[in-house]
Amino acid sequence: MAELAIAILIAYAVLAFFVRVAIHVHDTGTTGLLGLREGAGPVEVLAGAMFLGGMVMGVLSPVLVLTGGLEPIDALDIGALHVIGTILASVGVLAVFLAQLGMGESWRIGVSDDERTGLVTGGWFAFCRNPIYTSMIAAWTGFALMVPTWLGIAALAVVTVGLELQVRAVEEPHLVRTHGEEYRAYTSRVGRFVPGVGRTS
Repeated sequence: MAELAIAILIAYAVLAFFVRVAIHVHDTGTTGLLGLREGAGPVEVLAGAMFLGGMVMGVLSPVLVLTGGLEPIDALDIGALHVIGTILASVGVLAVFLAQLGMGESWRIGVSDDERTGLVTGGWFAFCRNPIYTSMIAAWTGFALMVPTWLGIAALAVVTVGLELQVRAVEEPHLVRTHGEEYRAYTSRVGRFVPGVGRTS
């Protein structure tokens, strides 16, 4: 399972980063990679650090299992969970890429108060406000089931908390500042991570 998990992780990196950036450069002339915004506060820095740290932990888990540096958790290292994990990881990776494409020229990694992108509310974003992050969490859940180690499970927790912080403390305030009432109306009818859940009043 560790070899398959690594193969899917490589596909994830190729699609969600290299291919998506190449498409964005072709369409806009820019990479879309903004990183931390100028004047980022401690919560924003923490969110970014947790997300990146969790990703690194998730990648290390199958690599360490493959090289003999880490053992899977016996109680979770079973065929049925491997199958479920492979499905979740594969579908999650593909969904991340397709949801990224659904943002069109508004796609960015990071936020900037110096540029205004269009508010995307159609396609994947008509069902939940953060389908990319929802798909990421599904993928990391899948990797944790494919190669069930304490490190992989910790990676899932760290990535999830990092994404929650990013959405609530960084992206949502930015979108309110940028789009105002249009964004508030959108949040009142569309759930944050899953349909119907996390709508604002």
